[in-house]
Amino acid sequence: MNLLFVCTGNTCRSPLAEVIGKAEARARRVENVLCASAGTFARIGQRAAAPGIDVAAEHGLDLVNHIAQPLTQALLNWGDYLIGMDRSHIVGVQHLQSDLPVFLLTHFLPEDHGQYGYGVPDPYGGDFDVYCETYALLEVAVRGLFDMLSVEKELNVKGSLPPELFSSDDV
Repeated sequence: MNLLFVCTGNTCRSPLAEVIGKAEARARRVENVLCASAGTFARIGQRAAAPGIDVAAEHGLDLVNHIAQPLTQALLNWGDYLIGMDRSHIVGVQHLQSDLPVFLLTHFLPEDHGQYGYGVPDPYGGDFDVYCETYALLEVAVRGLFDMLSVEKELNVKGSLPPELFSSDDV
């Protein structure tokens, strides 16, 4: 199963979600989940934001070698689950291919979470503390995504379709 996390520049939110997803797959001892990230307006070759690299490192994750990549048709074809950080990313995916299911990452938060359904705020330009808040939100949401997928050690994927599937009419 391929999870593609999408943000704007592919330097902050989606790369953090990608490494959190990889860590979650390792923690659950799941080998059938691959994670990648892309940006709707990414500049090829741009590195992850320095505070994001530092926050990831604080959690034992590595973003040092991350290189931004734009959202492409090939990546859309690769992804089994396309997950946007906010509604603009859902629109960006649907602009390239309108029939793809795209999900808002914050819909995998507990429903009583204050950020449920509002999107992940962009930390771009923020300091270390802002990136820490973003990381904490992403971590809870990515865990919720994995919980929903019910990915088990035996490499079986069970579960229902993700919540809050958006069509172009909803955005």
